[in-house]
Amino acid sequence: MSKGDVYQDSLFLHEKLKGKIGVKVKMNLTNKEDLSLVYSPGVAEPCRKIAENQEDVWKYTMKGNTVAIVSDGSAVLGLGNIGPHAAIPVMEGKAMLFKKFANIDAFPICLDTQDVDEIVKAVTLIAPVFGGVNLEDISSPRSFEVEQRLQKIGIPVFHDDQHGTAIVVLAALLNACKVVGKSIHDLKVVINGSGAAGVAIARLLRCVDSDPSVCIPVREVILCDSKGIIHRDRDNLNAIKKELLGYSNPNNIKGSVHDALDGADVFIGVSVGDLLDRTDIQKMASDAIVFALANPTPEIMPEEAYAGGAAIVGTGRSDLPNQVNNVLGFPGIFRGALDARAKTISPKMKMAAAQAIAKCVPEPTKENIIPSALNQRVAYEVAEAVKEVALEEMN
Repeated sequence: MSKGDVYQDSLFLHEKLKGKIGVKVKMNLTNKEDLSLVYSPGVAEPCRKIAENQEDVWKYTMKGNTVAIVSDGSAVLGLGNIGPHAAIPVMEGKAMLFKKFANIDAFPICLDTQDVDEIVKAVTLIAPVFGGVNLEDISSPRSFEVEQRLQKIGIPVFHDDQHGTAIVVLAALLNACKVVGKSIHDLKVVINGSGAAGVAIARLLRCVDSDPSVCIPVREVILCDSKGIIHRDRDNLNAIKKELLGYSNPNNIKGSVHDALDGADVFIGVSVGDLLDRTDIQKMASDAIVFALANPTPEIMPEEAYAGGAAIVGTGRSDLPNQVNNVLGFPGIFRGALDARAKTISPKMKMAAAQAIAKCVPEPTKENIIPSALNQRVAYEVAEAVKEVALEEMN
């Protein structure tokens, strides 16, 4: 099927369905007795119980299986700042994935504001209904502040563009290291793209938020943005990029992403398509690992990367081997957090999720370092691992 066919067929499908999700009742409503139980007068009793003990909301309502997918439409897929109305189809699709892979009822909450204070207030105010919040497609650096300020609302708040991407990248990297026979601790990693995903990947790979005893730090990370390597002598860095220098580019090297690749073991692209060619890969260390995750066009196509000497190549595309896709992470992460009634998603829970994903491929190979995005077993393996850690941390 050509690209044009995909877009037109999708447009037809959305027009036909008028949206991809809806509400389904859990019991028949056929007589007055049914009505008296689900509504007046019977419904007064669970309301009284919850009023007496707020924790009973988990017992008597949908809260324990419900996630809000919150977006302001400012960084939607590769489309950019298209606003809350245009973001709805993506959030509906995400809700379908929650239901399909983890049986979680998720709802799009697309906010008509891009003000951090207003987003934080809106999410805080709707929190009583939900067991968790998936922040989605909120542009950097605002996404960092939004997530940080919502960590104490009593339910997990998780920006999937950041942490979901980082967790699945780490899972793929763990298995890629097995294939090429390298220790993750010895890796020099170059990340191109210093937005939400790039920063989160760097933080996870360098164990910035974690106890090193439960984390797996790589030796060195160098981050690049559209202006080149992020180094200490640049005068155009925002607060987030300045913070990056606390755990990246220890030798303060300068230049472009092409310069950064000299001797690198790993390239991770969360940026723009057609950035590299085979000569860039030739500069890297032997048995190089390349994760070119820009969509729909990767930073470098697999055949070009292999021609340059790469040992393993992953992309974000479903039509190519080694698809690094967030759907391997977020359904199981939220399932585990909901089942444990966790109040946050901790660094240790993220690490457990990455390791669980990696273990779903017990014998990784060059073209099979990570499970298929359609493998429904993954979410439940991740959920069990996340739940176990959450319960340990809560006790």
